[in-house]
Amino acid sequence: MWIFGRKGASGFSVSSTAEDVTAGIDGTGLTAIVTGATSGIGTETARVLAMHGVHVVLAVRNTEKGRKVKETILNETPNAKLDVMELDLSSLASVRTFAAEFVSSGLPLNILINNAGVMAPPFTLSEDKIELQFATNHLGHFLLTQLLLETMKRTSHEQKKEGRIVNVSSEAHRFAYKGIYFDNLNDESSYSPMYAYGQSKLANILHANELTRRFKENGANLTANALHPGSIATNLLRYHSFVDGVVDWVGKYFLKNIPQGAATTCYVALHPQVNGISGKYFMDSNVAQPNSYAEDADLAKELWDISLTMAAP
Repeated sequence: MWIFGRKGASGFSVSSTAEDVTAGIDGTGLTAIVTGATSGIGTETARVLAMHGVHVVLAVRNTEKGRKVKETILNETPNAKLDVMELDLSSLASVRTFAAEFVSSGLPLNILINNAGVMAPPFTLSEDKIELQFATNHLGHFLLTQLLLETMKRTSHEQKKEGRIVNVSSEAHRFAYKGIYFDNLNDESSYSPMYAYGQSKLANILHANELTRRFKENGANLTANALHPGSIATNLLRYHSFVDGVVDWVGKYFLKNIPQGAATTCYVALHPQVNGISGKYFMDSNVAQPNSYAEDADLAKELWDISLTMAAP
């Protein structure tokens, strides 16, 4: 990534790392949930937040891997506060169980990082009979956020601190179907792995925008933003082994490494420059411009209503 390095208004750039963008920030007293924290930018996000004193809950599908990540972080930061809890975003029942256990723990919640994702698998339905990418990348996070909102509102009120919801989206939102194909979400015959991935990433941005509208309407001291972490060779590519050779060849010039890939997430989650900013799309630790569908308020409201129905018990 040495080819591109121009700094934006924030003072950070495409080459900034998660440690760069959080330098000097004290996160002591804050509690964060990071979904998908067993690999890639999820692990790096958890590591860097913990390094700054944040109590991090690793919300992971594989708790054995989660415990290994916890051990690795503790080896580097012995006083880190870390918990591992099981969460499968593709299962609405798992989301409800996780949320109930977290709420019953009595922990506060300042930061919710909706990071976990799956990218362009063959057509698959979740256990709830929902296309896997929409189920995992959007609907599971939508329900998780809904179930944790009251805890976040209470925490922000009691601590007099702004709560932040961070949706990890992607520039792939530009390659979605035209808008969101609500009538064909689970239709195998019209399924395109990359278009469906883009659709789920568009949903992440629309979700943050509708949350923002509701927070302003209700006077909640919470923000919601979405971001593109950058093009990174991570486990998201596990369905696409044919790209490995290409990644090896061009990666050192055009792909971010994982510390760079986690930078924007950590910036939006922790940096004081983001105080009071909500409903924005970030890239390279700077505000960026998503496509027109991502800014469609009616589409965001429609997605919200349909998601509520789909996630209903």
